[in-house]
Amino acid sequence: MYNGRTDLVKHISHFNQRMTVHSKNEALICKVFPSSLGLVAMRWFDGLGASSIDSFKGFTQAFGSRFITCNRVSRPLDSLLSMAIGEGKTLKTYLDRYWEMFNEIDRDFDDVGIRTFKVGLPVEHDLRKSLTKKPVRNMCRLMDRIDEYKRVEEDQ
Repeated sequence: MYNGRTDLVKHISHFNQRMTVHSKNEALICKVFPSSLGLVAMRWFDGLGASSIDSFKGFTQAFGSRFITCNRVSRPLDSLLSMAIGEGKTLKTYLDRYWEMFNEIDRDFDDVGIRTFKVGLPVEHDLRKSLTKKPVRNMCRLMDRIDEYKRVEEDQ
């Protein structure tokens, strides 16, 4: 459901993926789209004049114009460089902040992501030592290694 506060492009993309099997039936798509709207967006929809929209493209343009301020702005890659585990903070806290920031970067930068994650850990941290001795090559491997160390930290 689109609530007026989330990324409208992401919402429309998700809706289009769900409606792929009906891609030739634009009238159906236009009739179904309002069912994906929450209260705020539905109020906007209900306020549209009769016959003011003549296509799904026109509908999404009007929708986008109304909710443009909700578009997600991607973060620059260098925002990862400022990430570091805080004094007295847990690996889980750092990890949560790091993944949130990493996922806001639009391109595929696994190599930089791995390096910046490692650099954000204190030099004496066991996970940093492990990543230095046995580097990982992709984010899936990094996640596996982090999970190992997170479990150890949670058990202490």
